[in-house]
Order: sequence, then C-alpha cells, then structure tokens
Amino acid sequence: MRDRAVTLRPAEIGDFAEWAALRAASRAFLTPWESTWSEDALTAVAFRRRLSQYNEDRERGVGYYFLIHRAADGMLVGGINLTHVRRGIAQSGTLGYWIGAPFARCGYMTDAMRAVLAFAFETLVLNRVEAACFPDNAASRALLARCGFTQEGRARKYLRINGVWQDHLTFAILRDDWRTQTGRE
Repeated sequence: MRDRAVTLRPAEIGDFAEWAALRAASRAFLTPWESTWSEDALTAVAFRRRLSQYNEDRERGVGYYFLIHRAADGMLVGGINLTHVRRGIAQSGTLGYWIGAPFARCGYMTDAMRAVLAFAFETLVLNRVEAACFPDNAASRALLARCGFTQEGRARKYLRINGVWQDHLTFAILRDDWRTQTGRE
C-alpha cells in the first residue's frame, strides 16, 4: 500500500532487526502511550509470535497490521493497524498506531492513516473506523482531527497503558464522512 511519503506493508521476519532497533531507540517516547512491554518484547522469538498472530488475524479477516516505511528510502518509521474488525451489522474496526521518536511530527503518520482509511473503506468496505487516545495527547488528537475523525466521547479506564487503566477520548470516522472529505462520493 502506497500513499504519498509512505509505503505500508505487512511485517515480515526480515524486518525484525530494523523494527527492534527503532522500538528500542523510541522506548522512552512510546511507553507512556502503550501497554507494558514484556521483558522479551524486543526479541526475535516475540517478534515471530507477533507475526504469527498478525497472519492469523489477517486470515480470519479481523486484523490488519502494517509497518510504515518512508517511500523515499524504505526506512521504517512506525506501524499502524486496523483491528477488531467486526462484520455483520457493525462493519467497523479499530485503528491503532505508533511512530518512532525520530519520525514524530513529520507527516508520515498522517499519510499512513489516510492510506489505512482508504483500505478500510474501499477494500474492506467498512462503515466505521474508531480510534482512541489519551485526553492529554495533543499530537494524537490533532492527527485524528486532520484525518477526519470526530470526537465522540470519553471512555473511562478504557485501556491498560503502561500498567495503569487509563481514560481515553474516543473518535470515529464514517465511510460517508471519508468519502465526502476525499471527494470519493
């Protein structure tokens, strides 16, 4: 998947070294926003387990995980996923994302998010994509607004982040909203 300054693709075993290096270098930047990292989080064994789960989720149609690479040189800059894909009467999914510290606020995540939204609404034909972030995460709130999400509320103790249950603001974008914003009506 390609969109502007980034290329998205599923992770492969050959991505381990670059992925682990970026995550390790960005640990202090990422840990305030993520679940507690296990002691083996950055090992090859854990990465293989992660890939196995990603592949199983993709095969079942419930989760799609992508690494974000800078289009100019192929450098890994982060990751983005569409998980908890629900079919039937819901036709929705949940967006998650992370960016390496050196690449924050460079526009890569905006491009990646727009590409994943196109995938969600055009390829998967979902009706709704949801996301959540900490109330004090101004960068994430701005990113979601820039990509057309609407804040819908506040979920108390929504996710366990860095070992503590945390409130999150909830956001969503509908297929109709996205089509209007992108001129794909």
